[in-house]
Amino acid sequence: MGHQDALDREEMIQFVLSCWDEDAGAFGAHPSHDAHILATLSGIQILVIQDALDRLSPERTERVVQFILDRQTPAGVFSGDSFGETDTRFTHCSVLSLALLGRLSELDKPYPSTSESHPETRKAKILDYTRKCRNFDGAFGSKIDAESHAAQVFVCTGTLAVLGALNDPSCLDRDTCAWWLSERQLPNGGLNGRPEKLEDVCYSFWVLSSLSILGKLSWIDADKLTSFILSSQDPEQGGIADRPDNMVDVFHTVFGVAGLSLVGYPGLVDLDPVYCMPAAVIEKKGLRTGWKALPRKQK
Repeated sequence: MGHQDALDREEMIQFVLSCWDEDAGAFGAHPSHDAHILATLSGIQILVIQDALDRLSPERTERVVQFILDRQTPAGVFSGDSFGETDTRFTHCSVLSLALLGRLSELDKPYPSTSESHPETRKAKILDYTRKCRNFDGAFGSKIDAESHAAQVFVCTGTLAVLGALNDPSCLDRDTCAWWLSERQLPNGGLNGRPEKLEDVCYSFWVLSSLSILGKLSWIDADKLTSFILSSQDPEQGGIADRPDNMVDVFHTVFGVAGLSLVGYPGLVDLDPVYCMPAAVIEKKGLRTGWKALPRKQK
């Protein structure tokens, strides 16, 4: 929203650093919490946005990289922590974390358990698993044979974008996937995450980000979606809820604002849909992929 100084920068950085899990070598969601790839990506994202990645020492950076690489399973998908739950979300978070740390090249190295005569890279194993998560409707699930879900489409298309595989037809059918995403819009303008589900403001990001990555953002009615998001605000206290007249929260506020940015709502900065971070921050790091948002409207 162009108000990065609204929160104290140093307090934010110190909080992130206080969430370091010394035993695991990565970040937890709160001080003294166990490390997890979700919190680790969030910590890295905050440090990058605050131009404070240098506050992560070289030793800790190496430990984070190793924590991430240790999460990749022989199947190719990543787990979130040492307990072993796997999900395409965790793969996306791992790939983004490595990219933001400038260590994406780690994925070009052979996976440790592959044979010496036929070595397979970590990247190849990621693409193979992601490919297997694509369903007949063109969308993706959280794991092989899982139901298609808009948030999983986002993480899978985002992973493919970062790894340069969006144009690989064995991984993605752009038109079929975009069709499935466009079918998520309901008559009131809101978007749902799966067929026959209620609309929810958070899918303004999950669906729009994927359509933006695919270059198909014009396949939804942006004006109706904008009206739905704005109608979900609390006009007195601020913030955005999942739908009109419900309680607002930070989760739906961030994804509502993110959706508004992607459809060109006036007064907002451009958002990179792959990272859900300000586009200028990602461009500065040389990580922009070929996504397309709608033109920014004038106030």
